[in-house]
Formats: sequence, C-alpha cells, structure tokens
Amino acid sequence: MFEGIALEDWAASSREFLFGRHRLRYWEAGEGEPLLLIHGFPSGAWDWNYLWPALTQRYRVIACDMLGFGFSDKPRGHAYSLLEQADIQQALLDHLGVVQYHLLAHDYGDSVAQEMLARDPQGESLRSLCFLNGGLFPETHRPVLLQRLLMSPIGPLIGRRFSRERMGRTFGRIFGINTQPTEQELDAFWAMMITNNGPAVMHRLIRYMAERPVHRDRWVAAMQQTVVPLRVIDGAEDPISGMHMVERYRELIPEADTVLLRGIGHYPQVEAPELVLEHYLAFRNRVG
Repeated sequence: MFEGIALEDWAASSREFLFGRHRLRYWEAGEGEPLLLIHGFPSGAWDWNYLWPALTQRYRVIACDMLGFGFSDKPRGHAYSLLEQADIQQALLDHLGVVQYHLLAHDYGDSVAQEMLARDPQGESLRSLCFLNGGLFPETHRPVLLQRLLMSPIGPLIGRRFSRERMGRTFGRIFGINTQPTEQELDAFWAMMITNNGPAVMHRLIRYMAERPVHRDRWVAAMQQTVVPLRVIDGAEDPISGMHMVERYRELIPEADTVLLRGIGHYPQVEAPELVLEHYLAFRNRVG
C-alpha cells in the first residue's frame, strides 16, 4: 500500500499564484517532463497524494486546487465555469514557464481536460492525456442524489446543510465495496471542502453538469480526431462513471485504449494507487 501525505503537510507545501484577483494554491515537485494533474469535484489536489511521491520521482508534477476547491479562493456569487477552470490551468502552466506537458485528470477534471484537448487537438503543447473516472459523455453520467439536489432549486440550502456525515455516506456509495475510504481520508476530504466556506458555493460549482451537454459534441469530436495519445483508467464499480462509461468510450473513440480496474470505484487514485501508477506508467512508456 502506498503511503500518503498528511493533509496538513500537503497544505504546508503549497504555493500561491493569482488568477485575476483570485488566489489559488498549487503544488510543484520533481524534474523531467511536466505532468499536470487535475482533480475532481468536490475535493482538491490532495486527491493525488498517494501517487505524488512516485510521480515526482519521474516527472515534474504540477497540480492546483481549482477555483472554488480545496485551499484556493471560493468566491461567493461567482459564475464558475469549466472553461474558466481550463483558463486557470493554462495560466498556471504559463506562470511556471511550461510549454509542453502531459495531463492526468479525474472526474470534474476530465471535463477541464477535454476542453484543453479541444483547444489543442494537434498536440502542440498537450503531449498525452489520461482520464480517470469521469463524465466524458453526458449520456452516460449517473449523478448521485447529492449532485441532483445541488442542481435543483434547493441547491443553496443543500450546500449550507451539507455535513461530514452526509459526505461520508455519499463517498461510501461511490467507492468500491472493499476499498472504502478510511476515517482519516474522509477527514481530509471534508477539510478541503469546508476550507473558505466551500459548502456555500457547491450549488454554483455543480453547474458543470449543465455545461457538459453544451460542449459535448465539440469535446467528443476532439477525442475522436486528435493525434494526442489517450488512455482511460477506470474503476469499474463506480456507479457514476464506471464500466458503462468505458463501454460508451469504446463505441465512440477509435482504437480506444482503456483499462478497467475490477472492484474499484470512483476514486481509483485513492482506492488503488498502485494499479493506477502501473497502468499510467505503461501508457507513458508506450507513447514515448
């Protein structure tokens, strides 16, 4: 089992950059080819903590808490957008002087990665892209009850009443039966979410679910036509975007490169980091 990084140590190692007037926290370590990690909803970049030591031994690894997430600013009343989050990722790369990079994304981060791919389908900057579990196709996305409630007219109330207990129940349903989150992991997820009063903006962040259908055809066309090497590593037991999403991916994407992790749920980088690392490194070795 991989040894993780305690959240307080993770937070202490962060740096800060400005996007407009918003302060965002980011992490950078290692040497070699730049590898950008993009986290999912509703947590933050700490999601990658189990993989971080191994990846930073091989690559220059970069990750940030996106706007509204983790230890970054969470402005009230902000119109959060997947397109803006892609702008933020590019701004971070520019801030660090990165011209060419590889990308590993999860969940909400998959949609941000799809937008970045659509902007660079010829791979002038983006050299490879690996997706973990996420809503790559709106027609296969199966949101949990919490997500549906946040999208509803009572979304602001649901966010304000969100609790550690409710979060734990939700995460328990989307992790694998035999790879359930520990209490320490749940504490860390909760700490990221409540920092800077995160529950107050969850109903605004969740609007990404309405954005996905708007951009769906452009994003899917980019995946179908790109020269950028793609791979999906997916926890098969994920009720949100598990095996059923991979089946759709295989229908739509030519020469689909997919890996199904049996018994693993929505957070493979937390549930089975050793398997994710194995299959990610094999992908990178293949693409050169």
